[in-house]
Amino acid sequence: MSDILTSEVLEPYAQALMSLGQSGDLVDRFNDDVNSILSTLNESSDLRQFIVSPLAKADTKKSVLQRVFGESVHPLTKNFLMLLVDRRRIMFLDGICKQYQVLFRKLKQTVLAEVISTVELNDGQKDAVRDRVKAMTGAHQVELQTRLDPELIGGVIIKVGSQVIDASMRGQLRRIGLSLTKSA
Repeated sequence: MSDILTSEVLEPYAQALMSLGQSGDLVDRFNDDVNSILSTLNESSDLRQFIVSPLAKADTKKSVLQRVFGESVHPLTKNFLMLLVDRRRIMFLDGICKQYQVLFRKLKQTVLAEVISTVELNDGQKDAVRDRVKAMTGAHQVELQTRLDPELIGGVIIKVGSQVIDASMRGQLRRIGLSLTKSA
């Protein structure tokens, strides 16, 4: 079901926004807008629930989106949001934005690396992770998405697509435990 949703709803709208951005040299600006929209949706579950609600009228949704994003997004991005409301696709805003990010990364030859650590990484550590991921993938740029997990004890876990590098203490202890049970 999610593949159908992606190919029939999310991709066409994300691709339309990307095409509009490419024709007006606004791809980077639209990416900033998309990041801002996603951040706002993640911070406000009330807004997220409101825009997906079938009970809220289209004019009310437009008014709220205008107040929330107002001048902070490009006028064409704002028009895009209004179009999504008119076409009853605003409920897919989160997915469309994420699909735009996928297209943007592909265009910029950038990979997304999810980094899970016990403490916040400093700039030197982030650069080291970026270098490791660049060497591993051959990408020109690496976008880091960091998350804290105190249960790791120490170290990091790096996920790039389906590849996982587990350099955490928990992972090392698990591997030691497995090797001990195999030798017993």
